[in-house]
Amino acid sequence: MSQASTEVNDNKVTVSFYGEEGKPITQAGVFLTGIGISLDVDADQDGVVERNSPNKASWTWGPEGHGAILLVGCDREVPSTPASDCDNEQVFNKEDLADMSQMVLRTEGPQRLPRGYEIVLSVSVRDADRVGVFHVQNPFFGQRYVQVLGRRKLFHAVSYPGGAAELDFFVEGLCFPDDSFSGLVSIHVSLLETLAEGIPHTPVFTDTVVFRVAPWIVTPNTLAPVNVFLCSMKDNYLFTKEIQSLVTKAGCKLKVCFGYTSRGDRWMQDEIEFGYTHAPQKSFPVVLDSPRDRGMEQLPVKELLGSNFGYVHKEPLFDAITSLDSFGNLEVSPPVSVGGKEYPLGRILIGSSFPTSAGRRMTRMVRDFLHAQRVQAPVELYSDWLAVGNVNEFLTFVPAADKKQFRMLMASPAACYKLFREKQKEGQGEATMFKGKGPVGYSGTDTKRVTINKVLSNDNLAQQNQYVQRCIDWNRDILKKELGLMEEDIIDLPALFKLDKQGKAVPYFPNTVTMIVLAKELGIPKPFGPVTAGECCLEQRIRSLLEPLGLSCRFLEEVASYHGSLGEVRCGTNVQRRAFAFKWWHFTP
Repeated sequence: MSQASTEVNDNKVTVSFYGEEGKPITQAGVFLTGIGISLDVDADQDGVVERNSPNKASWTWGPEGHGAILLVGCDREVPSTPASDCDNEQVFNKEDLADMSQMVLRTEGPQRLPRGYEIVLSVSVRDADRVGVFHVQNPFFGQRYVQVLGRRKLFHAVSYPGGAAELDFFVEGLCFPDDSFSGLVSIHVSLLETLAEGIPHTPVFTDTVVFRVAPWIVTPNTLAPVNVFLCSMKDNYLFTKEIQSLVTKAGCKLKVCFGYTSRGDRWMQDEIEFGYTHAPQKSFPVVLDSPRDRGMEQLPVKELLGSNFGYVHKEPLFDAITSLDSFGNLEVSPPVSVGGKEYPLGRILIGSSFPTSAGRRMTRMVRDFLHAQRVQAPVELYSDWLAVGNVNEFLTFVPAADKKQFRMLMASPAACYKLFREKQKEGQGEATMFKGKGPVGYSGTDTKRVTINKVLSNDNLAQQNQYVQRCIDWNRDILKKELGLMEEDIIDLPALFKLDKQGKAVPYFPNTVTMIVLAKELGIPKPFGPVTAGECCLEQRIRSLLEPLGLSCRFLEEVASYHGSLGEVRCGTNVQRRAFAFKWWHFTP
């Protein structure tokens, strides 16, 4: 049949039977009803649901790829609801619909279906907890959308509209990809028939569409800042004022969280990681909540989750939580090219234990979640040598106005010893560190007067820093290989460490690598290094390394508020950044 029927049984096929001599014996007639059914989605990723696309039942990556995309409804459009939108089986407003992907069931045929036939939408048991489908209920009494597929609903009998019609459905993801979920879901429409009363229906036609759930994407330091988050504490008032000044200069906003949500927890970077999710029709920020769950555990839900601001939490049921599960241990590089392979969204960096040791690792649930997103292939580094064990204690990235567009900064005891020896040769060996500061809060100081000569004559400290440098160099080699970096792409910032009683490294003076990066504005922990010619020689060296890149260095005092508790500027702050302009579906994993 070349077209759909306008009435039931309006087409007829006649079959004639003939004898051996060609004489007609009898005739039989078959009445036919032609019905057009097409389940359609935005398979070419342009925001328009095209009719019966040949690519709607498959999904491929890359700039020439195809396939429909779903957002996880992890934001909360209505503040009065207790959970994210994806936990609700009703749509409360049009803003919620805007997060969803449109799916259209197009039908053409008579005003009614032949007796014994029906049209059904369905999902598999496997996909039912991963996708939700909504359809308008009682359209003549207001636009009220209810969930017709997903969770416990595996099928939905469609009310056949008759004639040429389009039925709009709205689809949302219920969870992000993880180790047991590739991100692909399928939805089917079937025409069912029954041969006789009392006999179950069987499908005579099925049409299928495939969606990929959009991943969660982390944003690197090189993207523009939007908001800076900081917890208000009794001892960080002056620090907060300095951050406010830095934020104003960078052209972003400061969001201060107070005690009733932070509950004495100051480590903003450890609790949450900002990212986003993106589909052709929309993009919005999503915060990932770490498993650490200390005083700040309610902050993401109370202060961040809302309209067009999503939330996702990963917490293992049985694995022990360590400091490596804090999100100071989750970084992402700027876009890189590695041996001809492009990573336009960068690569995730997480700290782990030495490959041959049974040390601390980030919990498997979080690691599997990060790998499952597929667009920022994670790299595991060795960070268990540190007391806290976070990668942001020995590396960070800053923007640069040249072809490379960024530099990687690494903590370097070797660079510090080289600088101190230079100053000693210049006759500055008695230059004093920590001027104006007592030893309280400095894990490395065991006397009130620390000079360059004393540091250089401390053999035990030198041996400990040789060990630390080897640990950093191990990571340096991994990063050069996995990020496609050359030596000229790396800047070594002077740093010193000391081993605690457990043999783990802690900073000897405030660790300048753990800075906050706000475009060209850098908020760097004030190191209180040896003062030579009226200036801290550590600050002077850092300026000489970074300011030629067009960066502005501001050194922030945070000894009492952060460094004394084994944290720095970066640990006590967090930055929400703009999303990448690059469309993740154009990437090829």
